[in-house]
Amino acid sequence: MYSEADRLRAIELYFKYGKKIVAVVRELGYPTERHLRSWIEAWKAGDGTIKSVKRKPRYSTAQKQAAVDHYLTHGRCLAYTCRELGYPCTAILNCWLDELLP
Repeated sequence: MYSEADRLRAIELYFKYGKKIVAVVRELGYPTERHLRSWIEAWKAGDGTIKSVKRKPRYSTAQKQAAVDHYLTHGRCLAYTCRELGYPCTAILNCWLDELLP
């Protein structure tokens, strides 16, 4: 994730170099062309400021709690819980356990 200062620096170079995206990416080395385009659009839409878009959580609190309850009542096996409930990986379930269990 890039800071707002990094993003503004890239946008400034974009205008300085005559709106050449490839030249900015080549010099800075950090934004991809796609990211720079999206930063520029966000900058134009925000009247010179860049606002981060907060993503909607993939799983609700109820779904997380159901997964933790299943884990606790069915032998405390992360892999089994993920398979049964269809969650992507044990690492996510492990994070939910740390979050929801004291």
